[in-house]
Amino acid sequence: MDYSHIQFCDSSIAADGHCQSPVDIHQLHDLFHVAAFWAQDRSLEDLQLAIANSKPVISVWDGEKLIGFARATSDGVYRATIWDVVIHPDYRGAGLGRKLVESVLSHPHMNRVERVYLMTTHQQSFYERIGFECNSSTTMVLHNQPKLGFPTQEIQLQELPRG
Repeated sequence: MDYSHIQFCDSSIAADGHCQSPVDIHQLHDLFHVAAFWAQDRSLEDLQLAIANSKPVISVWDGEKLIGFARATSDGVYRATIWDVVIHPDYRGAGLGRKLVESVLSHPHMNRVERVYLMTTHQQSFYERIGFECNSSTTMVLHNQPKLGFPTQEIQLQELPRG
């Protein structure tokens, strides 16, 4: 099938008439339900917050239909993490997932980063073909749960007097 008409869009760039920007949150929610077992329980509000705190956010469009998505968080220099890479099942196997990840990696907020991380459950071989390596020595996780006793209210920061 010919996918030359597929558009890859960076939501941080103003719409040029050819791309959907910003991401249609309802279509993204539907895409996750169809194509991402790990994102089944995400709410629209949480998706909006995650997108607002991510750069870049890349969406993939077949006309008016959202068929792919990925986002990243980064300090722009040392570390970045790629999140939520998904391609609609009807469009898999044509190189769109690879192009999506490469679009994230080539973004100006990502292309200088020393280390880029991502988490995957079943797609290790896909990411290895792009150049990622398994890393079991540096990754840890903290499941943020209120019962751990961390303060949940906003912390007030005060400037120290200069002198």
